[in-house]
Amino acid sequence: MSSGYLSLTDEDRAEMLAAIGVDTIAELFEQIPPAVRFGRDLDVPPALGEAELMRHLEELAARNVDTGKELSFVGAGIYDHYVPSVADVVLSRGEFLTAYTPYQPEMSQGTLQAIFEYQTVICELTGMDVSNASGYDGTTVAADACFVAKHVSDGKKIVLAEALNPQVREVVKTYAPGFGFDVVEVPQRSGVTDPEELGAAAEDAAAVFFQQPNFLGCLEDAPALAAAANDRGALSVAHVDLMSLGVLEAPGAYGCDLAIGEGQAAGNWPSYGGPHYGFFAARTDYVRRMPGRIVGQTVDEDGSRGFVLTLQTREQHIRREKATSNMTTNQTLLALAGLATLSWLGPEGLREVGETCLALSHYARERIGLKPAFEAPAFKEIAFRTPLPAREVIRRAREHGVNPGYALGRDYEGLEDVLLVAVTEKKSVEDIDRLAAVLAEVCA
Repeated sequence: MSSGYLSLTDEDRAEMLAAIGVDTIAELFEQIPPAVRFGRDLDVPPALGEAELMRHLEELAARNVDTGKELSFVGAGIYDHYVPSVADVVLSRGEFLTAYTPYQPEMSQGTLQAIFEYQTVICELTGMDVSNASGYDGTTVAADACFVAKHVSDGKKIVLAEALNPQVREVVKTYAPGFGFDVVEVPQRSGVTDPEELGAAAEDAAAVFFQQPNFLGCLEDAPALAAAANDRGALSVAHVDLMSLGVLEAPGAYGCDLAIGEGQAAGNWPSYGGPHYGFFAARTDYVRRMPGRIVGQTVDEDGSRGFVLTLQTREQHIRREKATSNMTTNQTLLALAGLATLSWLGPEGLREVGETCLALSHYARERIGLKPAFEAPAFKEIAFRTPLPAREVIRRAREHGVNPGYALGRDYEGLEDVLLVAVTEKKSVEDIDRLAAVLAEVCA
């Protein structure tokens, strides 16, 4: 079965080449040095008809395993929290779903107001003064924080707590040399970061990054870590979980300069790792160094409330050397899902989610017959020592329809026998009981 929608016939190619003014594809690319050309045709099978293509895609999709098919306790930065129906309903509205950057305020009041409300929610949760309109994800906002540090500090290095998300650390290590920074990592000690050790490393640093709760599932002494950075004149940057801020103290309350993080847990499905949105909030002192764009509130000539793009410092809006970020991807739609979810929850609902996660993690610690790897308190992730390598435990457990967690040995030397188990409000006591039974069997 053929389809009239498949382009690039020989006639199409000939017509396009003629319009360009060349005779062959080779002539079209003659300016590219031969040494960097591929040198042969791509090994791509012939085109399929629409029906055959749909069948092929369905077969590929069937290979995926989602949380509806497998009981999953995987976290490690992406979490299976409940996404209310209202989030999808709001996102499906055409004025949001098809909107691009709201350059014309008179045509984009709905989108601008949504962004403004999102910024307000992020500020209220983080205790910061100002938020941007969202970032690409929870890793690139850390790179953006390095840019802020470059312009407000004379420090020569960036300090990272080892208990910070490994992907965040890798992104910072990639970007920092371009900003002229060295990178120093402070090792975790029994699952947490020592404030004195962090403070010593922070001498002559531009910024210090730590995570609360950290990647190992432990709650840090966040006020002490922020103070250790601030006392040395470095920016204190907290990478936080929005869903924890109903029960944990806000970064602004314990003296942080910047609060960043991955917003996925609030309003976005895991989606096999993305796309999601990052959030970036700061004190007013740094508003003109913040990445992306910021929506502000104003009044029109009639005195009616309105919204405009107050600051737009992405590279597409400003001369490149003055841009605060080179990432232009618009994540407003995904951030809007976060706004819908957090508004739906409200302060009491968010606190209930946090309390449920705390209670379930405590139950999991008591119920699972493995020794916790760390003694520090946890929020929704607990690390357990396993008698076998954690990857082998995961492989065996999945044969029983349970994905028991994340193998920390993938990122941390010496933790090859540590399994990180994540529980959210979507998990039940019965789910944890099943996990405990499966782990008891595969670890026997």
